[in-house]
Amino acid sequence: MASGEFNAGDWLVHRHVREGRGDRVAVRGAATLTYAELAGVVGTVTAALRALGLRRDDRVVFVANDDVPLFAGVLAAFCGGFVAVPVSTMLGDKELGEIIADSGAAVVVVSAEYGPQVQRAVAGAPELRHLVCDGGAVLAAPDGVTSWTWAELIGLGERAGAVAAEPAATPADAWALWLYTSGTTGSPKGAMHRHANIRHVCETYGQQVLGIRSDDICFSIAKLFFAYGIGNSMFFPLSVGAATVLEPRRPTPAVTAERAAGDRPTLFFGVPTFYAALLGSDLPDDTFASVRLGTSAGEALPAPLQQNFSRRFGFEIIDGIGSTEALHIFLSNRPGSVRPGTTGLPVPGYDIELRDVSGACVSDGEPGSLYVRGQSIALGYWRRTGASRTVFAGEWLNTGDTYVRSPEGFYVCLGRSNDLLKAGGIWVSPSEVESRLLEHPAVAEVAVVGVTDAYGLDKPVACVVRRGEVAAEELIQWCRDGLAAFKRPRQVVFLDALPKTATGKLQRFKVRELVSDRSALMEGVGP
Repeated sequence: MASGEFNAGDWLVHRHVREGRGDRVAVRGAATLTYAELAGVVGTVTAALRALGLRRDDRVVFVANDDVPLFAGVLAAFCGGFVAVPVSTMLGDKELGEIIADSGAAVVVVSAEYGPQVQRAVAGAPELRHLVCDGGAVLAAPDGVTSWTWAELIGLGERAGAVAAEPAATPADAWALWLYTSGTTGSPKGAMHRHANIRHVCETYGQQVLGIRSDDICFSIAKLFFAYGIGNSMFFPLSVGAATVLEPRRPTPAVTAERAAGDRPTLFFGVPTFYAALLGSDLPDDTFASVRLGTSAGEALPAPLQQNFSRRFGFEIIDGIGSTEALHIFLSNRPGSVRPGTTGLPVPGYDIELRDVSGACVSDGEPGSLYVRGQSIALGYWRRTGASRTVFAGEWLNTGDTYVRSPEGFYVCLGRSNDLLKAGGIWVSPSEVESRLLEHPAVAEVAVVGVTDAYGLDKPVACVVRRGEVAAEELIQWCRDGLAAFKRPRQVVFLDALPKTATGKLQRFKVRELVSDRSALMEGVGP
């Protein structure tokens, strides 16, 4: 792909107005916006960010729900030549503070319900200059930081004039989007993506696998702060002039059914854990009558879950794998030729290799570490030289996953190449959960591993050696209070001792063996 001038925000929004598609519906959120209306809001916010004094490559962090302010704000950052940094709303103030400070954010935009934790988080962000709340009241801000409401920001942009609303002439290689991920190592790191990367995922997976059309309506369970979610809800629909459904509430089967009935989506984007929740619900079998195709990513989709879901709800699910570092899916099944239990074939535009420990490619049927090459690979991690050198090997990305390829060319996931695990499609670092549990006075030792549930999905389980009386429910709540809720162990197993080597090193594989026997789960809670 040429590295000439290209602005992703202009391409996703303003292009459609110039080419006569301004009256098409673009967004179905708290308000329904046409492409012309969305372009107007995006232009106003672009002008406002410039009026705040932002310069090229300044970072704008978003801690916000999936709705118009977040959607338009990210696009405005692209258009202005700034860097959009959408951050998980599930994080606590300590985790948010680390990311805001690490990114060097000049502006933070926050939904009102997350105001209290963001107010605490920004206290340690020396480069922050502006704090914007999309609610009706300004938030208290540290000295030197100006606080605004979203309405005040819009007013500032309107006063700035039409010239300030114009998209910047950005190089295709310029920063556009940073996404923080635990990736293949435990601590959050900002994966830096170019404007060109956004177009690439649309032209590869969006067009050649998903087959997205201008008359599609997209509905994603994964939120915009995920790489998977921002592709589903923003990049793919806007690349072809289609519509997207934005849902600010936490996804539940009931909420999903409500939006499916009201908005009639044609493309549905989920993760295995949520497909399992839908399958276990009492929703009518025709809930998704409008959906022509579903996708799954985040973790491997077990074949029984895939088959049972499609039989009940009547649409095919194509399972795939992507990563924050690759921006979206690079290995996927295809509509009409799904191979259950596999992750499918390479997406056009990507090269895949399976390598052994020496770096040599393995033969079909032999497990190897999954490497991918393509034009959407991140430039690296912000301020993480060591991690970047480990994960980004020249043109290739080391995903940290172990795969095997069949003689027919289909790829099957065998798990992680290290100890990280996924819960609900989100990376969880066992060491982070273990550190939190060790802060409890009744915990002497702990090891956190993944155990497969009835649907074939991994869930975090904590094996604990006690130094005093404590219940499993208390320890799970302890994790909830100190970490993002998705990181909590789903069950706690109490042991007399953890398996170790003669030198005292934890034998994590033996811990996994212990919890893989369901009879070992003596105490714990459900999902």
